[in-house]
Amino acid sequence: MRWTLKTQPPKSKIHKLAEDLQVNTTIAQILCQRNIETFEEAKRYFRPSLKDIHDPFLMKDMDLAVARIETAIANNENILVYGDYDVDGTTAVSLVASYLKTIYPNIATYIPDRYAEGYGVSYMGIDFAQDNDFSLIIALDCGIKAIDKVAYATKKNIDFIICDHHKPGDEIPKAVAVLNAKREDCNYPFDELCGCGVGFKLIQALGVSRDQTIEDFVPYLDLVATAIAADIVPMNGENRVLAYHGLQVINQNPRNGIKAIIHQVKKTELTITDVVFTIAPRINAAGRMKHGNYAVELLTEMDFDSAVDFAAAIEIFNADRKNLDKKITDEAIIQIIDNDEEQGFSTVVYKEDWHKGVIGIVASRLIEKYYRPTLVFTKSGDKLAASARSVKGFDVYNALQACEEFIEQFGGHKYAAGLTLLPENYENFKNKFEEVVKATIDKELLTPEIAIDAEIDLSEITPKFFRIIQQMAPFGPMNMRPVFKTRCVRDNGYGKQVGADKTHLKLNVFQGDNKKTFNSIGFGLGDKMEFVQNDFDIVYALDENEWNGYKSIQLLLKDLK
Repeated sequence: MRWTLKTQPPKSKIHKLAEDLQVNTTIAQILCQRNIETFEEAKRYFRPSLKDIHDPFLMKDMDLAVARIETAIANNENILVYGDYDVDGTTAVSLVASYLKTIYPNIATYIPDRYAEGYGVSYMGIDFAQDNDFSLIIALDCGIKAIDKVAYATKKNIDFIICDHHKPGDEIPKAVAVLNAKREDCNYPFDELCGCGVGFKLIQALGVSRDQTIEDFVPYLDLVATAIAADIVPMNGENRVLAYHGLQVINQNPRNGIKAIIHQVKKTELTITDVVFTIAPRINAAGRMKHGNYAVELLTEMDFDSAVDFAAAIEIFNADRKNLDKKITDEAIIQIIDNDEEQGFSTVVYKEDWHKGVIGIVASRLIEKYYRPTLVFTKSGDKLAASARSVKGFDVYNALQACEEFIEQFGGHKYAAGLTLLPENYENFKNKFEEVVKATIDKELLTPEIAIDAEIDLSEITPKFFRIIQQMAPFGPMNMRPVFKTRCVRDNGYGKQVGADKTHLKLNVFQGDNKKTFNSIGFGLGDKMEFVQNDFDIVYALDENEWNGYKSIQLLLKDLK
């Protein structure tokens, strides 16, 4: 691991903020690093307010989108709400469809089949719309590159409204409206919404003429917060407000589907991390193992007992998904070793019978092991399909663009993308991708980095200090949980390796003459036990440990040396 101390803001700024907020300088320093430099900015940060949600009509084409939906309602047209099969797509479809049904009955949903149709808008979906007399499709979390598909629909007299957040290509589809804050010609103040977030702006805009205020839309924020967490979009600006209030809905009054999942896993107070690792994988499992429709049915179910039955079925999908991703990851590692490819700049692996639903997870697992841009391919019809994942700081989307000559279709963003290519182009693509990564990646990026917010002594960690750190949640990209470095700590002699295969490290650390010890856990750090005989330095985040009803501050070790 590379330990990098973040740039320190000017001391004058830190001291002024510390004084204004009545906090210690470490807290003030962390806030300044996050561009929070005044009392007003701090207030907005610590108390995210629904007043800071932007006017949806600032988004280009929003007026056109709303006008087309109102026309459809007035003319009694059938509206199809279409979305991708991942968490962002299924939550977006659930959100828009459930709102539209409160104002109009002729609404149906459509999630493409991961295996028969693949990612995004499909010809099959458009044919389904034609066969069932739908004259308007609202596409969520997809569609920004569906130029041919939109043209195909237009010939069939089917209109499209696209709500997407992926990077647009050179050409925008000729839809009735294209809502995407990343469009060059869109001046919306925040361009990092997820697909479900764009869907939320659409229903918010539809509510304006119905005299609905932002408060009327709070019940939908459990879906938005789930999508923000799962899609790993920046946790600042409007996303922070939506996630903060969405978490409150999840914990206080979630919809039946989310309540059923929480019931299934027996969790109490959920954090954004719990949403990422508990709720999102289960919603995702439906689309990965069976069909994304299951997720939409779960998230729109009005009867709690039926939602519990759906959640139980999805729990089985999730268990199957876990077994499968472990099996495929093991096979991929064997392939890398057998082909003598452990030393390259990228990982590209392929086996025709790998389950398409889990290759994205496998790509992430391989990054944990080899830490380099990674693509995992499988057979999909007569083509090969892949999920791409990247390492921090490297834009895999741009790297794929440089290999376009061998690719049939691709889309996504900086750290995650999907693509298809013809089997005969696989080897050429693989060689070209390795070449591109080798030529463009900063070699430092191939060693995982731990960005450290501040260096502190353990004596600084008081209940008040911890409480303020907790109030900086929800955490995510651009607002990560603060990471600290402390030098020269010791273990009190009771440190040990824990876990079934002794892969984790459990220590009680103290510093200097201060004998107050801190319970510490280092997941995956079991092999560093040899370092704890003498003084050592640690990098960690702060966490709350609950044992027998007693809560204490725990250090979540990231690394030690």
